[in-house]
Amino acid sequence: MRELCVDAIRIADDTDCYVIAEIGHNHQGDLEKCKQLFHAAHECGANAVKLQKRDNRSLFTKAMYDSAYSSENAYGDTYGAHREFLEFGEFEYKELRAYAKDLGISFFSTAFDFNSADFLEKLDMPAYKLASGDLTNIPLMKHIASFGKPMFISTGGGSMEDVRRAYEAIMPINRHLCILQCSAGYPPEYEELNLRVIETFRAEFPDIVIGFSSHDSGIAMAVAGYMLGARVVEKHFTLNRAWKGTDHAFSLERPGLQKMVRDLKRTRLAMGDGIKRQYESEKKPLQKMSKKLVAARDLEAGHVLTRADFCIKSPNDGLPPHMMDDLIGLTLAKPLKEDDNFAMDVFAQAPVG
Repeated sequence: MRELCVDAIRIADDTDCYVIAEIGHNHQGDLEKCKQLFHAAHECGANAVKLQKRDNRSLFTKAMYDSAYSSENAYGDTYGAHREFLEFGEFEYKELRAYAKDLGISFFSTAFDFNSADFLEKLDMPAYKLASGDLTNIPLMKHIASFGKPMFISTGGGSMEDVRRAYEAIMPINRHLCILQCSAGYPPEYEELNLRVIETFRAEFPDIVIGFSSHDSGIAMAVAGYMLGARVVEKHFTLNRAWKGTDHAFSLERPGLQKMVRDLKRTRLAMGDGIKRQYESEKKPLQKMSKKLVAARDLEAGHVLTRADFCIKSPNDGLPPHMMDDLIGLTLAKPLKEDDNFAMDVFAQAPVG
């Protein structure tokens, strides 16, 4: 059975969707703003909030770290300075860990390198995320797998061979794995979401939970992903899509995240058990809407019924219309007035059908 537990929350085919609010660096390097994002995500019903952790000096080449960065979203003159401005250290992570615990929401992070993974493990993070860019980074995957914590792996830009390689590298070390269908565009075109890969992953990896990391701007595709078998959905989250930063424009704001969580919960309930039945709530409406068999005109006792003797009318408090063919040819034991119900005691003999 495919199953994953994060902070004692069970994720499986028969559970609600596990929703990760990806904050990334939408906090703009501001600890208090990050706490506001945590609080808002919790109020919206997300199960977890997630940041991104980089050890920038070891992650980037010196040339990339020192390269000029003049984007409208830049927080520094060089790419390294930009990234350092957005990076939280031990103080901020401990503050946020305590705050998330008080809120009752899980908090973990994407580790982009070995130093970051070790940093997070010292803080006893409950789970780890690996970004699409590390789908082929088997050494980092194995290192994180050795911690024995749940792992979420995005697969944007990868091939099935890449995904299979990652699965085969991790599973002998750590079976607490969730693979996420993902498209690495920010945001991708809808035809690039390729949601049916969720079904492909479920067939290929029947022993693990499959999810969907959704970079599109709306909320509908999360529900479609759940219907296809995704039981984890990750969505970027912000308090204001107009804020400075590369991810805000395609992130959900509070109303969007709240509606997405609501719709995912409704979807699980609405899927039901597949057994067709009538519900108590349907009886009263159907009394008015459904039909019965009544006499088309006054009929005498001893009359042999023909098709012309029947009318189909509401309300539904008599014999159903599907019985009409079984009643044609029967003899009436008592007279009927126009609009009288046909009932079993008006016939001289019982219907055959």
